[in-house]
Amino acid sequence: MSSIGSQGLFTRRRFLSWSQAALAALGSKPLFASTSEPVAAAYSVSSTDDYYAKLGVEKIINAAGTYTYLTAATMPPQVLRAVTQAALHPVVLKDLQRASGEYIAKRLRCEGALVTSGASAALTLGTAACIVSANGIAPNQIPEAVGAMKNEVIVQKAHRYEYDHAMLLCGVRIVEVVTLDDYRQAFTPKTIMTNFFNAAESGEIDRQTWLAVAHQHNVPCHMDAAADMPPIENLWKYTGMGYDLVSFSGGKGIRGPQNAGLLLGKKHLTDLAALNDSPNSDAVGRGMKVAKEQIVGMVAAVDWLLEQSDETNQAEYMRRTNTIIRMVKDVPTMKIDIFMPEIANHVPHLILAYDPKVVGITPKEVQERLRSQRPQIELNPATGSTGRLGPHSNENTIVVGTWMMQPGDAEVVGRQLRSVLMNPHS
Repeated sequence: MSSIGSQGLFTRRRFLSWSQAALAALGSKPLFASTSEPVAAAYSVSSTDDYYAKLGVEKIINAAGTYTYLTAATMPPQVLRAVTQAALHPVVLKDLQRASGEYIAKRLRCEGALVTSGASAALTLGTAACIVSANGIAPNQIPEAVGAMKNEVIVQKAHRYEYDHAMLLCGVRIVEVVTLDDYRQAFTPKTIMTNFFNAAESGEIDRQTWLAVAHQHNVPCHMDAAADMPPIENLWKYTGMGYDLVSFSGGKGIRGPQNAGLLLGKKHLTDLAALNDSPNSDAVGRGMKVAKEQIVGMVAAVDWLLEQSDETNQAEYMRRTNTIIRMVKDVPTMKIDIFMPEIANHVPHLILAYDPKVVGITPKEVQERLRSQRPQIELNPATGSTGRLGPHSNENTIVVGTWMMQPGDAEVVGRQLRSVLMNPHS
């Protein structure tokens, strides 16, 4: 975390090794012109086909990130083409599930894979797989009969979160631990799985120790890595460490359909997860349907992603960030930082800190002003808040995420931010 005043632009030290050279070579040309241009550049859409306009739903500029409530990422054109082609022809769904899983597993260097209806569904299906594996039961016994079976999932207290519901759907009982000794003593004959939340900011037990202890007890380990790409290598890093199951969101950094995800890991477990999934009618995952278009879209997104470069992508995110900095750096009292989370959403977050009493408007008020303008701009939800980005945001900070912006959006966001901050009462 570093800062600048109004004397010059900031480029975070860790980016210097590659971003300066990349930006010098590329100038201001968008890096994603051939692979992630706006949908309108890939398809000619008539006014009668624009259902956002027909429904009166405003299109937004996403200056926040891959948040579900903002419909997450946009799909690159080659993914959209694959989705459109898949929509034209019916297939046998289980054949497509099997073939896509085999293909993705090979590409992502793991034994097994299953396209799911998001990372939360992947966690549910992974839990169901571990119940079936531990108890030797049929999927139709979940969740009603699980209370009398092996049904315990061990989780660090610091890793409890709202997505616990995805496991509880299966009827399990969550066992909390704090210390390493707690963890070692928590295993019983009823333990069926452990869950590690990879982006948790606290917890005494690291991911390698967590995995090792579980395997000492012959219990499978699931990792929730929903938002933990980039870097691209994370898609095989954690299964390569030995995690039995790893869940990713498909509609975040992978840039697949928003209602899709990946469950990766040991094939015997991903196969059992598939038995608990749609289209199997008597299964906990029956409502977690993934259409043929979304399955093909995820395969295409994996192919697209493996053609990308983390260094090139991050350089483009920094170009957009610096574009905004140039426009707001001379706002009175402005201090500029760039924060890059270590795990989830591992991309630059632009932090604009200033004195609202001097400028005449608070970050929350700026956020609302940008929402009310057209085009509507959505800032990162950490704007004007304490705690969402740890010590990096507070009531006096605006937080901007640039990685989901379309070409030209950074210029619009920079101009609008400057206009509101320099003219707070207009």
